[in-house]
Amino acid sequence: MASHLSSGPSTRGWIVPIGGRIESRELLDRFVELCGGRNAAIAIIPTASGESDTGPWYQDKFRALGCTRTKVLPLDRRSDCDDEDWLSLVSEADGVFFTGGNQGRLGTVLGGTPIAELIQRRNREDGLHVAGTSAGAAYLCEHMIAGGAEGPTPHSKMVTLCAGLGLTNRAIIDQHFTQRNRLGRLLSALSYNPFCVGLGVDEDTGAFIAPDDSIEIEGSGAVTVIDPSGVEFSSIDSARAHEPVAILGLAMHILTRGTAFRLDTREAHVTETLAVRR
Repeated sequence: MASHLSSGPSTRGWIVPIGGRIESRELLDRFVELCGGRNAAIAIIPTASGESDTGPWYQDKFRALGCTRTKVLPLDRRSDCDDEDWLSLVSEADGVFFTGGNQGRLGTVLGGTPIAELIQRRNREDGLHVAGTSAGAAYLCEHMIAGGAEGPTPHSKMVTLCAGLGLTNRAIIDQHFTQRNRLGRLLSALSYNPFCVGLGVDEDTGAFIAPDDSIEIEGSGAVTVIDPSGVEFSSIDSARAHEPVAILGLAMHILTRGTAFRLDTREAHVTETLAVRR
């Protein structure tokens, strides 16, 4: 079989965290378009779910968009992740889609395996586009939120972080953001690592991160962008367990369709389309 892997110039693929509960057709439609349209080969990884019908359910969603070259990879154990058949499918895929469920399960089963390393390498060098919804969205970044408490105020010990897939180290991603009141835990995560930008992605909403690190928004909700680059003080290092944490100097943007943000320059702006509409 021919492989997409090449020795030519490196081209990073798109990274697409979706906040969960996909209802807007354009979310998956745009991902299919990025991957090459109806003839795109998309590998669906339902590992986070643990339910046998999750992969086929998403396969039906992609097929309804006319994308018939989809394959479900039933990666239930770490030993599955060095299977030559599954590695071959990923090596030839135009896109990879991680379903929702439990992001801790993704890290436990996939972390450090040949298939995870192949997805990382192909996204970084070979233009493989990678999307994830809900738990699959949280898993895409290097510093993954594995769990935490709800609420708007950051607290010490409020969030648990662990290693994610590592497609980007510029962002920490949280999902079901507004619906599950997760501002406090994302702020807590950023107080430990103010290098990153926080992306709080609402349900039925996607943050489409381009190869140049610009972010465009699709879907019916919003993406809350928290930029800690100007933080002057944080009490996270001295706060007692579960005590509120002070953070001074944060910047926040609420992005919807027609607005964008750059992870490299930390600049938010209105796109031309929305500017005309206004």
